[in-house]
Amino acid sequence: MSSLYKPFSVSDGPCKDAILRRGCTPLQHPAALTRIPSAGGGSTRTFTTIPNMYPGQRNLAAAAIGGRKITHPWKAILAGGIAGGIEICITFPTEYVKTQLQLDERANPPRYRGIGDCVKLTVQDHGLRGLYRGLSSLLYGSIPKSAIRFGTFEVLSNPMRDATGRLDNKGSLLCGLGAGIAEAVLVVCPMETVKVKFIHDQCSLRPRYRGFFHGVREIIRDQGVRGTYQGLTATLLKQGSNQAIRFYVMNLLRNWYKGDDPSRDMHPLVTALFGATAGAASVFGNTPLDVVKTRMQGLEAHRYKSTLDCALQILKNEGPQAFYKGTVPRLGRVCLDVAIVFVLYEEVVKLLNNVWRTD
Repeated sequence: MSSLYKPFSVSDGPCKDAILRRGCTPLQHPAALTRIPSAGGGSTRTFTTIPNMYPGQRNLAAAAIGGRKITHPWKAILAGGIAGGIEICITFPTEYVKTQLQLDERANPPRYRGIGDCVKLTVQDHGLRGLYRGLSSLLYGSIPKSAIRFGTFEVLSNPMRDATGRLDNKGSLLCGLGAGIAEAVLVVCPMETVKVKFIHDQCSLRPRYRGFFHGVREIIRDQGVRGTYQGLTATLLKQGSNQAIRFYVMNLLRNWYKGDDPSRDMHPLVTALFGATAGAASVFGNTPLDVVKTRMQGLEAHRYKSTLDCALQILKNEGPQAFYKGTVPRLGRVCLDVAIVFVLYEEVVKLLNNVWRTD
């Protein structure tokens, strides 16, 4: 027998008790041990070393034993993409209204008197399809955005989980921040820039953009690739704080609900309630950043020298209340959005676990 597999014995005495006092299962012990009962039924137990298992693998294996099973990053990416695509098709009209109200600056003077008036005038001028103007740009971006968000979160959080798969609240805050920054750079900023320009373009007397690809082509032709990255700083701040708050609140509520039993299942309705709460917290926490980001990505972004200049001009010309324009429609959309995404994500992961073995 190879020396890598050479067995050694530990009696049910001081050595075993020392291991158990450390809170280790055999797989967590530095020797990466698997427990195998010895022949003869005696009090001695035989442990065999597991070769070529580096610490990260041992942590993943240990976490998979008890409590919430660690999600493989590729499963997270697939489940996140599916959840994001379905969610945006449901909630886009509220996103449209929110963006219209934020772009409806007081100095214009404002065209809309409120949410209902915005919906009424949009349907009157463009029909029900008008509430879905710009959906294609968000749909093309929402699938990779959600995939990157959950994939990045799982990649960052897996090494930080304990033996039961539990993630502490500080870890969830940092991992959520990382996930938000990743999705902002790779997807959200160019996607949101195109979406805002589409919606703003519809307000003009002669709309220029005939569709997603035509709009992207025109924007790049006029402003270069840099034109799709307007408001990057504001987007990084918004998405980073967004996901930090959401994952923190969601993890906080999940840990509270499961208590001392990390293997306790969460009903989809409970997940939806916790997700809606996390969404509401993110809305009140960073709506001012969302307003600044939207202005920086609009057709009149040239009026502002920088993100800070945009914020100062809004404060000077419209007052502090302008930073919370569109809060009500955004609150409704985000609560529904986050609830749907978390429920769909958890359910798709469960389905994938049944058909796709990654252990």
